[in-house]
Amino acid sequence: MKALCVTQQGNPVAPNVELLELPDPEPAAGQVLVETHASAMNHLDLWVGRGLPGIDTPWPRTGGSDGCGRVIGVGDDVDASWIGAQVVLNAAWEQHAPPSPGVTPSGRDIHVIGEHSPGTHAQKFVAPVSNVLAIDESIDPLNAAAYALTHLTAWRMLRTRARLREGDTVLVTGIGGGVALACLSIASHLGCRTIVTSRHQWKLDRAVELGADHTILDEGEDWSRQVRRHTKGRGVDICADSIGAAVHTACLKSLARAGRFVTCGCTTGPNPPTDLARLFWSQLEVLGSTMGDMDEFRQAISLLERGLIAPVIDRVVPFEDGVTAVERIESGEQFGKVLIKWN
Repeated sequence: MKALCVTQQGNPVAPNVELLELPDPEPAAGQVLVETHASAMNHLDLWVGRGLPGIDTPWPRTGGSDGCGRVIGVGDDVDASWIGAQVVLNAAWEQHAPPSPGVTPSGRDIHVIGEHSPGTHAQKFVAPVSNVLAIDESIDPLNAAAYALTHLTAWRMLRTRARLREGDTVLVTGIGGGVALACLSIASHLGCRTIVTSRHQWKLDRAVELGADHTILDEGEDWSRQVRRHTKGRGVDICADSIGAAVHTACLKSLARAGRFVTCGCTTGPNPPTDLARLFWSQLEVLGSTMGDMDEFRQAISLLERGLIAPVIDRVVPFEDGVTAVERIESGEQFGKVLIKWN
């Protein structure tokens, strides 16, 4: 089979990506073999290519943590009725004891397809049957692949961790990325007021077309006062962030009393200065969130199946041009998901 592989660790990643011929994977006990129709790029693909601490990555490595396709084989202990089903993947599963209620297991307790094992950027991939969800044939595989991981992540961030309610005001940083756009879609669907930031005016203009109520051009300065102006001095109930150090202080200063800051990533670094006095005086909550479980996955996917939320797609490339997909997300110029079409 053809697979899009990172051949060696490096930064930038794209020069080390090649389309290779690899043996077809075989499903182990409890797994299904999926013929890939579409896979989607995530920032995680870049982290894998640059090298992740604590993970001894063998090269070449097939990345990809988003995929939709058709089951063409099953391992032992898997019902043969799965064969022929169109499925979408939840790439992460727990390896050890379950966590406390409402708390995602830590990174060492999660195995991620495309990070810890070969992923979906290939003509075939394997996954535990417990981590695929059969979806209706009417769902476009491109939409399913574009939707899955980002909307699961956003759903857990907002609904499970930050306890999003109708009428909340939500700040989403870095609009244009997959998770940020998913947060905007979910918050808007649930009747929330939204404020988004970006370093690019054209991305803010696109966000307004998608329903954002207010926009802030991030020019490298503290933009929290603009958030306060948009909220008549009150601040926001929730800030959903994946940028990290570069905007952390502005995020905290944008929160209303008892506001919730929730993060799923830190593309600009993990060690920002913080403001403990603001945290305790305003009784703020700082929440971490990672992916989501299968119950949350079903909840998020149901919005796609009912036509209530659709993913934003930046572009679709054929697998023969898969390197351009890596180049696109590495440039940071995408607005929405970058997809690879496999058949």
